[in-house]
Amino acid sequence: MEENKNNTQKQPEQKKKKKSDVLLTIALIAAIVVFCYAAFNLYHIYTEYKKGTDEYNQIEEMAVTERDADSAEVAGPNAQLKPPIEVDFDKLKSVNEDVVGWIYIEDTVVNYPVVQGTDNDFYINHDWEGNSSHSGCIYEDFRGKIDTSQNTLFYGHNMANGSMFSAIKGYTDPEWGKAHRYFEVASLDKRYLYEIVSVNIVNGEAGADFEYWNYLDMDRRAYLTFLQKIKETSTVWYLDGTDMPEYGKNRMIALQTCNSGADDGIRCVLFARCLGEY
Repeated sequence: MEENKNNTQKQPEQKKKKKSDVLLTIALIAAIVVFCYAAFNLYHIYTEYKKGTDEYNQIEEMAVTERDADSAEVAGPNAQLKPPIEVDFDKLKSVNEDVVGWIYIEDTVVNYPVVQGTDNDFYINHDWEGNSSHSGCIYEDFRGKIDTSQNTLFYGHNMANGSMFSAIKGYTDPEWGKAHRYFEVASLDKRYLYEIVSVNIVNGEAGADFEYWNYLDMDRRAYLTFLQKIKETSTVWYLDGTDMPEYGKNRMIALQTCNSGADDGIRCVLFARCLGEY
């Protein structure tokens, strides 16, 4: 009788234990599924980054020749600068007819071809060859022209691995920015030297107080308004004293990337003036 009583008492305990074991097993399986899913996503991101890095390394091997400065270029203020790289645009155009130029910023990873689509959406998630890509590529605003627009815009992602236009955020550090005041933009036919004017952390969505992306082909009045708004919203202003870009002399360019990984509409924009061909 006592034994039956003990067995009766154990049965609810055994049921509770079995129920607890089932719950633990379910929780363990769920944790494994979440872990595998996260690991798959991380692997996918890694392979996308690696694919992009390998792809641009191949471009440099295929179409870019780097050169060191010769003695005449480092002799003083009268030195005649030459482009640090030579780009074979015929090879690039044979891969994608949308190639319109190249951008190079010394001491950064920014050494990329520039493409231009029929809108500003396609190349957000396609590489320079037109293939689907998480990293996208560097592309010019479909309304702009490197050689002729009073202002044009280049867009690029702020990638977590430091690729694309992530380096632009470095200009929020004045010390680093002053040491990297110049960069090169090449069109299919010409090479241009640009000087940094300002870096701005601003709202890059429609309805913003300063819609810098809509200042492209400007008359003198619009150009001066554009410059005033750049200075008013600047995070770091790089020009000295009363020095300002001049209408008819200095065409402008804006390099835009996201300020953070969040889709909050805030952009980091680097404004620069063209000093001319070289």
